[in-house]
Amino acid sequence: MLKKIGFTGLITLFLWSCNSEKVIQLPEIQHAKITEILDVSPAYIFYNETQPDSVELNRKNLIISTNWLFNVDKRLTLEQAIPKIKFLQDKKRNAKMHKNEAAKNYYTCNDSSIKNLGFIEFTDVNYVEEINSENNYIITINSLNDIIVQHQDLKLSEVNIDNLIIQLENNFSNSEENIGLTLHLNKKLKFQDYITVKNRLQNLNFENVVIDNKEYIF
Repeated sequence: MLKKIGFTGLITLFLWSCNSEKVIQLPEIQHAKITEILDVSPAYIFYNETQPDSVELNRKNLIISTNWLFNVDKRLTLEQAIPKIKFLQDKKRNAKMHKNEAAKNYYTCNDSSIKNLGFIEFTDVNYVEEINSENNYIITINSLNDIIVQHQDLKLSEVNIDNLIIQLENNFSNSEENIGLTLHLNKKLKFQDYITVKNRLQNLNFENVVIDNKEYIF
């Protein structure tokens, strides 16, 4: 049973249990939209090189009726972390007893702009292991410096995250067209980079832009 939770520089999460120490390096973001959540219970997805897949899950303190905080180590790849995340998502979605339809799921992050915790909601996100999308724009993320943008006949390769945001702002800020964005995510992408992309896209704030709840892992 977890006895203590502490933060060092609000980047590293320390947990003490049965005289052993476990560490999670939280992903870092800036300008989180959500900085406070009430009625929560945590899950921890550790980076643990002693495990066959380098992943260790602790979900002992989860209560179905609460908001769930997913504390995921930023060093993990999506290939390592997503199966554990999907397992917990299914557990909550399929719950029969004490289910609370208003309860949501959040990723816990270190928001360096406020030197405190920030949160990214992903309650309705579905991680899919096949490529199939009819949205206007497909954004393929291999790394923060290797992003491919596809829009009908337009294809831009090796765009970095800053250039991606500039392009989206230039194209959509004054557009009246409804835009659908779909993320295709390389399974080798680090969780830190994934959270960076999610945070930057969420901060765009365009009413006519909808990000597909299905995120495709390849």
